[in-house]
Amino acid sequence: MLNILAISGSLRAASTNSALIAALAREAPSGCRVTVHDGLGRLPIFNPDDEGERTPLEASKLIDAVSRADGLIVSCPEYAHGVPGGLKNALDWLVSRDAAVAKPAMLVHASPRSLFARAALAEIMRTMSFALYDDVLEIALLGRKPPEVAGILAAPANRQAMHDALNAFAEFIRSH
Repeated sequence: MLNILAISGSLRAASTNSALIAALAREAPSGCRVTVHDGLGRLPIFNPDDEGERTPLEASKLIDAVSRADGLIVSCPEYAHGVPGGLKNALDWLVSRDAAVAKPAMLVHASPRSLFARAALAEIMRTMSFALYDDVLEIALLGRKPPEVAGILAAPANRQAMHDALNAFAEFIRSH
């Protein structure tokens, strides 16, 4: 059984990125378990002085979850042409750890307009030595209300796209 950790870079209650991550968890193919990490908003701001024995509990939970996962899926919005601070903070907690090194990772997107954040996030994750899967899943949800988002994600073509993306990512994980 492959264990995949999924993280949304958005803290909004009605986040399309979080909805996409949750839908991916529901569409996990046989042999895969997708677990959604929901602790981003509880992470303290990264401080190198708080590493090691002083690592805060929420940061330890994130580090352990990433370490245990066979792969990581990240979906994030774009704020001011960049990666949201909460997600960058989470990645900062992983920088000096082995959790990211050679860890297969896939980016998924809920907005076709988040090009700057996509490029920045890919650069950050490559710099951290994640093994970034090149194919990207995008399901356009930008500007949609929760009932519309649910309908779009439940559409057979999108369910199939999520299932196919997860299967392909699982093969990528197995090949690493």
